[in-house]
Amino acid sequence: MSRKLISSGSDFENIMGYSRAVVQGDMIFVSGTTGYDYSDMSISEDIAQQTEQCLKNIEAALNQADSSLKDVVRVTYIITNKEDFSKCYDVLGKYFGNVKPAATVYVAGLLDDKMKIEIQVTAVKQK
Repeated sequence: MSRKLISSGSDFENIMGYSRAVVQGDMIFVSGTTGYDYSDMSISEDIAQQTEQCLKNIEAALNQADSSLKDVVRVTYIITNKEDFSKCYDVLGKYFGNVKPAATVYVAGLLDDKMKIEIQVTAVKQK
């Protein structure tokens, strides 16, 4: 079974020694992804905008794996403030409204105080 490593080009990946995503057979495991725009390493202060950027970053990784968000079967959300999660609903509905993956939400601190949400997904390529 082949294994493919996918990078977003983020410095975090090289510093910490991980891949944005790993493709193993038909499965794609996307690492926890934050709302940084990797083109200029900026991040919005707004959690909804961070969520949108997270999903764009995840979508880019899935595209490199010849997959898409419609292949997502599991999603994990890590948020820093539980009261903020409702601000993400519209964005999540836009991306996952028809996909409806299994989901879990955790409230925890993230590595950078600018980060308000981190999203991790698992996808299975449809045959």
